[in-house]
Amino acid sequence: MNPTDPASLYPQHLATLCARADEALARCGRDHLLIPSGRRHYQVFDDRDYTFAVNPHFKHWLPLTTVTDSWLVHTPGQRPRVVYVQPHDYWHVVPESPNGWWVEHVDVHVVRTPEQALPLLPAVAARCAILGEAGSALGDYVPDNPAPALDYLHYQRAFKTPYELALMRTAQRRAARAHQAAEAAFRAGASEFEIHMAYCTAARQDATEVPYPNIIALNEHGAVLHYTELDRAPPPESRSFLIDAGASHCGYAADITRTHASDPGSEFQALVDAVDAAQQAMCTTVRAGADYRQLHVDAHLALMAILRDFGVLRVSAEAALATGVSAAFFPHGLGHLIGLQVHDVAGFAASDRGGTIAPPQGHPYLRMTRVLEPGMVVTIEPGVYFIDMLLDEVRKNGHADSVDWDKVAALRPYGGIRIEDDVLCTTGEPENLTRPAFDD
Repeated sequence: MNPTDPASLYPQHLATLCARADEALARCGRDHLLIPSGRRHYQVFDDRDYTFAVNPHFKHWLPLTTVTDSWLVHTPGQRPRVVYVQPHDYWHVVPESPNGWWVEHVDVHVVRTPEQALPLLPAVAARCAILGEAGSALGDYVPDNPAPALDYLHYQRAFKTPYELALMRTAQRRAARAHQAAEAAFRAGASEFEIHMAYCTAARQDATEVPYPNIIALNEHGAVLHYTELDRAPPPESRSFLIDAGASHCGYAADITRTHASDPGSEFQALVDAVDAAQQAMCTTVRAGADYRQLHVDAHLALMAILRDFGVLRVSAEAALATGVSAAFFPHGLGHLIGLQVHDVAGFAASDRGGTIAPPQGHPYLRMTRVLEPGMVVTIEPGVYFIDMLLDEVRKNGHADSVDWDKVAALRPYGGIRIEDDVLCTTGEPENLTRPAFDD
């Protein structure tokens, strides 16, 4: 078995999904698992469709992200069945005939219309657990998403198979290549839009194919956490560049963030370097048994210590955390699970039978609260920002003396800093999936 070849890894992946599906069906008392790929959605009062997003459960089984109106059928003890819609259509490109590493491991039935799938589905819809959105309904086969099945399958999705990791590593390499092209465009004086286009060209993916809208932020725009406006003209002076952009491969996502300064000798570049060093140290803590909530709190302390060293804070890291001042500079979570979705499911799951684990008090935007286990892939994305709205709250809350406002004024034109890698938890040392991709 080649650990880098998805074709050799797929049979074991499929066996794992079949075993998980058997357990999910037992928990909800059903006989069959049905997963529709999904249907296109159309804009109101128009015949223009939105970008199609495949059902994540469907692409978990099959490396298919653009096939609509199709179905995956699993019955315990039988080979999985795929009902593959390949319509007669001269308006659009028709999906190519089923091919690839998955075909020989499932029974494929090609049909020409969605309705032709009905005779190929289990006879009694009531005996099926159907996972998907309501718009995927076909006759009596209406997605009902039974909670016992979803709780189990979502929880287990955090544990990546070797097949999934091979696809995620490919997505990393694609994104890293594009990040390097984007940095080169920034240093050449390009606008946000031009940097975005350079990124997509290098990734060989357009804005509908990357896993989330690219964040391409110059100067003060780096202080907007989800900045996606893309100015067409470059600013008079490009001081800093924050890019949060990923890539997809067979439905799996990479999520990477980097921050650059135009002047390598500036104080802002020194601050970027300090955050980068702290981020790499945080990546080494992605170990089995570590509580991600504590990693988040520790990240606050590390970042506030940096701000104290740079003279931005006049109080200790511990005091900044206790008073909520740290949240003004680091207002989001340390990271999240990643895989089939950028913010993958079950980050708050207490167990595979449901329940949630709340984030620490005062940290509502943390998207991951589980204890780390081998097979999980999480992002580690600490950040430091100069956001007027949040800094005004520091003043209003009576903590203005905690901050050197002259230092803030000097750094505010740079917006902010975020560094993000995707990291695999193993039985031993964590594996950073992102840094080697840049080295390649």
